[in-house]
Amino acid sequence: MSAVRVIHHSVRTMARFKLRTGFMMLGSIVGVAALTFVVSAGQAAQRKTIETVSRMFGDSAILIVDGGGHLMGGPRGQGTRLKIDDIDAIAKELPNVESWDPQQGLPGGSVRHGDATEQVRVTGESERSEHVWGRRASRGEYFDAAAVKTADRVAVIGETVVRKLFGDEDPLGAEILIGSVPFRVVGVLEPWGTDPHGMDRDNEVIVPISTLMRRVTNVDTIASAKLLIRDAGAAEQTRDEIRRILRERHALATNEPDDFTIVTPDDVHRMVDQIRKVLFLYLPMVAGVALLVGGLVSAILMLVSVNARTAEIGLRRAVGAGIGDIRLQFLVESAATTITGGVLGVGLGYAGARVAAAHMHLGEVELLSAVLLGLAASTVVGLLAGTIPAMRAARLHPVDALR
Repeated sequence: MSAVRVIHHSVRTMARFKLRTGFMMLGSIVGVAALTFVVSAGQAAQRKTIETVSRMFGDSAILIVDGGGHLMGGPRGQGTRLKIDDIDAIAKELPNVESWDPQQGLPGGSVRHGDATEQVRVTGESERSEHVWGRRASRGEYFDAAAVKTADRVAVIGETVVRKLFGDEDPLGAEILIGSVPFRVVGVLEPWGTDPHGMDRDNEVIVPISTLMRRVTNVDTIASAKLLIRDAGAAEQTRDEIRRILRERHALATNEPDDFTIVTPDDVHRMVDQIRKVLFLYLPMVAGVALLVGGLVSAILMLVSVNARTAEIGLRRAVGAGIGDIRLQFLVESAATTITGGVLGVGLGYAGARVAAAHMHLGEVELLSAVLLGLAASTVVGLLAGTIPAMRAARLHPVDALR
């Protein structure tokens, strides 16, 4: 019997037993869809994370955060000790510090313009934030040192805030209310997108830190500060010096823990490595387990099929079908079913990845690697799932099968 006739007969058999074929496909669809989704969305998430982290930190940045503990991967104690004078003292004592910018925030602040009110992230920063954070005004201008010194009520706003509060109206020169304090919009920030925590960085308002601390939050401490250093290779040594200075200024005893957290480029690289492991090791492993379970279901259903079709197998053997023909028939049925399910799973997983990437602002989703991996995985699982049933069917003796 020719291979073409065997394949044709296998396809007709699959069409005749639609329910069994559908269940066999379902396991492959779910597994391959999960694998495709994880790989496609994971690649986009990694690319976006690395891009955003590079923009926010880079290899020449050190972040100081108020409160002890660990910024990444653990709890942090609340701190109320970090002040602008602390960062200024660090910059004056350490020649490796090129520039710095303090930050204080008002998460979820109510901002109003006319009849429109939105909850946005309000941040107080210095005039150096343009340089330190690498984000300038795309329209209008950034506030200057004079505005920070005199605590002017001026603001630079993100594109999301413009869209929500102003629509098609020009925001430059307009007035917004942060709480009950009026501010004049002097600039619109460059588009940023989401940060590693999934926050929309275009949904924020930046004002002079002195204005925020005196007129809005009424505090004299800061939440964090970013330092740019001249020699990136001396980041760890600079971290030790910063720690020494802050502990002395905060009068911490030897046995007392730090009431601040310092993040260096090495810490950021470790965070990125952890994200990569999750995206390209642990999550694909979970998706792979789903695919293997689908293959197991296919193998069990095919074994049941062999037991139910012994008479058919015996008749085909009696009219001249060889052992290889029977083996090929069941192997083709199993492989074709799982591969077809794999193709459908690739499409479903890729569509889901595109929707997730658009919702999370991750950018374009790559298709080629996910398709190749999904099809290869479904093919391998299909062949493995069909091997045992095919061998069992081929071993049946024609006389015994006809009985």
